[in-house]
Amino acid sequence: MRWSSGSRCSSRIIRICERQGVPIVADRAYIGAGSWATTAIRRPPNGELSPTERTLNRALAQARVPVERGVARLKSWRIFRRSRCSPNRMTDIAAAVLTLERQR
Repeated sequence: MRWSSGSRCSSRIIRICERQGVPIVADRAYIGAGSWATTAIRRPPNGELSPTERTLNRALAQARVPVERGVARLKSWRIFRRSRCSPNRMTDIAAAVLTLERQR
């Protein structure tokens, strides 16, 4: 299962978000992951989604778009594909990359 990551960091982030009331918007791969993930509603077998459910799915997709684009843009930088340094150092590198992106 994709969402059952053994990573302590990700589970810690999830707990912090739950405590702070920060919603986590996820794609359909995370359906059934738990109450922490807000995911799209699947169409029932031999049925259709209600207009409200379709609107909710559309809103969730629109909320994910900027994040998906941001991740894709960061992945285009070679330093993120080949890095072998600590996550703390990568945070500084990501901040520098974002600054450079804004200067374009």
